[in-house]
Amino acid sequence: MKKIICFLICACFMMQGLPVLAEGENNSTELGINARSAVLMEESSGDILYESNPDDRVPIASVTKVMTMLLIMEAVDSGKITLDDMVNVSENAMSYGGSTMFLEAGEQLSVNDMLKGIAVASANDGCVAMAEYLAGSESAFVEQMNAKAKELSMENTHFVNTNGLDDDEHYSSARDVAIMSRELIKHKTIFNYSSIWMDTLRGGKFQLANTNKLIRFYEGANGLKTGSTSKALCCLSATAKRDDMQLIAVVLGAPTSAERFSSAKSLLDYGFANYSVNTQVTAGDEVDTVKVEKGIEDEVRVVAADTFSMLVKKGSEGDVTKEVIMDELISAPLEAGQKIGVMRISSGDETLAEIDLNTANAVEKKGIGLIVKEFFRTLFYGNNKAVANSDSI
Repeated sequence: MKKIICFLICACFMMQGLPVLAEGENNSTELGINARSAVLMEESSGDILYESNPDDRVPIASVTKVMTMLLIMEAVDSGKITLDDMVNVSENAMSYGGSTMFLEAGEQLSVNDMLKGIAVASANDGCVAMAEYLAGSESAFVEQMNAKAKELSMENTHFVNTNGLDDDEHYSSARDVAIMSRELIKHKTIFNYSSIWMDTLRGGKFQLANTNKLIRFYEGANGLKTGSTSKALCCLSATAKRDDMQLIAVVLGAPTSAERFSSAKSLLDYGFANYSVNTQVTAGDEVDTVKVEKGIEDEVRVVAADTFSMLVKKGSEGDVTKEVIMDELISAPLEAGQKIGVMRISSGDETLAEIDLNTANAVEKKGIGLIVKEFFRTLFYGNNKAVANSDSI
């Protein structure tokens, strides 16, 4: 069964909830945030741990490429394209300046190399080449970007290009950038690209260096995308993971590149210092063994179908109880992965989650021959298992 990650902040968990460090000059100063807007999000729950002007519509420069990469990764993971597919470069794609991977018209590069160029070198030309490959034209691809933004309830976002070049009608917000970043990193393969520090293309002829300096200098950093233009100033969606917690720090409109990185670092430091992910059960964990009626095996192992974790304020973990509730009659035949109970996870009188409990393996029903054989064993030897299990009958 597909693993479902269910993260939750329970407002009544400790009768006080998890506080958000809200917008305000003092808070920004305290954390060292110098930017137009900022958001810190915990990835699996989507909960906001810090916000400053989170819904202001601002230019986001090349952070736009988070959405471009999201659509590429969806196409890869759905099987529409593969990483080995070769992409033809058009005259139009080649014409884009700014940050580029220096594509030449008629050149062919794999989707894998295009993703390297976009994620690591912020290649504008690579974005257009991939847009044309996936949708036939950049304008058609931009329509898909806006449709995806609507699907994700990104209420303060509108795209007019794939790369974030300045345009009055091209904007997003810190909250929306966090939302699309969260969606992108559900596709774990993206970390193969966003976490690259140095690499090459074209057989070593073209050097790549990541524009996201946190990748090298911040513990746990694994993405995601920088951006800067004269209107947007310096922007960043930074992701980092420590232990079981993945954070997304969005900084938009910082005056300098150094300040965007220091602001993102401050946000991440705040999150890792004050919050943790408390995993109560992991998909596949064995939680019980139960008797099976009429089966060729007497019992079956019971495993959790899903993972349940909670984002908690450090030092406020509270009391959590887990109750295993099994079906009254468990009788063969049983299929592997068949639901036969639930685990109820509670805090006080409140149920936080109910996790399906499934059979770890199949159990076949006894045939008539085995039933007759066991009957005579019981008749002649009673409950003497050592004798009953011999081959003397």
